[in-house]
Amino acid sequence: MRILIVEDEADLRNGLLRLMREEGYAADGAADGVEGYRKALECDYDAIILDFMLPGMDGREYLRRLRHIKRTPVMMLTARNSVEDRVAGLDSGADDYLAKPFVQQELLARLRALIRRNYKTATGAINLGDVVIDTLARRVTKAGHDEAVTGREYSLLEFLAHRRGAVVTRSELYAHLFDENEDTLSNLLEVHVCNLRRKLGADLIKTRRGAGYIIEAADRDEPKV
Repeated sequence: MRILIVEDEADLRNGLLRLMREEGYAADGAADGVEGYRKALECDYDAIILDFMLPGMDGREYLRRLRHIKRTPVMMLTARNSVEDRVAGLDSGADDYLAKPFVQQELLARLRALIRRNYKTATGAINLGDVVIDTLARRVTKAGHDEAVTGREYSLLEFLAHRRGAVVTRSELYAHLFDENEDTLSNLLEVHVCNLRRKLGADLIKTRRGAGYIIEAADRDEPKV
């Protein structure tokens, strides 16, 4: 999953970028509203973390413009925490609102919830036969046993699982899994797919030659309720 962080305070922005990457997300940063808006138009991010008070274009104007074009989930961050400020942010088009200072684990949990809602995975579990993805804990099991996957492997598996039944092109996967500082001409994607097949089964992720990758849909893939 790829996250955009629009925050003018450099220490906070860089800290959030490190946190996202440690959690296995691809993450891009922007130091003002104008730069952040341009990046949001150029890439289909899985979520945006947006400061309310920004130079160039504030969070409210950013959301007003963005919502005319995209429905990317947005979490608004702000030091202003009155009821009026929260209402203004949500009415402008934010999907969630978190006041500064915040606890990192709460931010990560809220971010996961935003992504689940966007992909309509309400239960937090995606069942793929004997492979289960726990999107709440970002954990993968096979036949009931934990499988050690890296953060990037997890993000690749989760993204394909959210799109199961559809072929996902390599360009889509690179756009969602690798940030602007990474080499998209490398063979990293193929390496991650190979590792997941080795850990979870050779038939889980199928290659459609010349098109991309797919996790095929089947009745047994539906989440259990």
